[in-house]
Amino acid sequence: MDGGSAGAAYTARTAEEVFRDLRGRRAGMIRALTDDVDKFFKLCDPEKENLCLYGYPNETWEVTLPAEEVPPEIPEPALGINFARDGMNEKDWLALVAVHSDSWLLSVAFYFGARFGFDKETRRRLFNMINNLPTIYEVVTGAAKRQSKDKTPNTNSSSKSNKPSSKVQSRAEPRAKAKLSAPKDEEEDSGDDGGDDEEEEHDNTLCGTCGTNDGKDEFWICCDNCEKWYHGKCVKITPARAEHIKQYRCPDCGNGNSNKRIKT
Repeated sequence: MDGGSAGAAYTARTAEEVFRDLRGRRAGMIRALTDDVDKFFKLCDPEKENLCLYGYPNETWEVTLPAEEVPPEIPEPALGINFARDGMNEKDWLALVAVHSDSWLLSVAFYFGARFGFDKETRRRLFNMINNLPTIYEVVTGAAKRQSKDKTPNTNSSSKSNKPSSKVQSRAEPRAKAKLSAPKDEEEDSGDDGGDDEEEEHDNTLCGTCGTNDGKDEFWICCDNCEKWYHGKCVKITPARAEHIKQYRCPDCGNGNSNKRIKT
């Protein structure tokens, strides 16, 4: 894959070597469409036959006829780029050639990948290396420079990406408060006196089964019928199981389904 011909002898066997081949070809084509654009424009004479833009691994370029051999040694670039030269705005024409050049580079790289038997992971590694480079189109049109300028204030995008997680947290907060709520009578009587009184009532709550208020940090569940609170372990209810019970009734009241109340 070295040398100046489009289909030079193939010696590469790794994704990194194929990437170096692509990078050299890419550099040559970018030079044709930027630094050497006047020369490139003149060579693409619409009066000539189907012309192609080739990039070579040694970072050179050439406008020439497609290969005569069939099938070609490597995939061919777009044919007839010269025919559209005078029928389009020059910048638009160069952008079109750039797009086709990007397509050609990918086809050549993955042709080599297929020829050398790259597996899925090697192909992914090759693509990731290619994808980290600006495309020829982005370089020729200036989009690459605009993107690099936009990267600085791009911290906003990271904050935006955090918004879904903050929404999840905000939805979880009411549920956490509900788990800490006292039985109905206590909630109705507590009014706006709020946190301290409610915490004291929790401290005084006794388990309807064992009669203690031990394990304040443990999982509790309230019977929606008699409104007594129970240690989850005393009535053999786990937090995971409680999530699927809509209404909990203690062993004395019987079990049912809708609007359980729990606390931790």
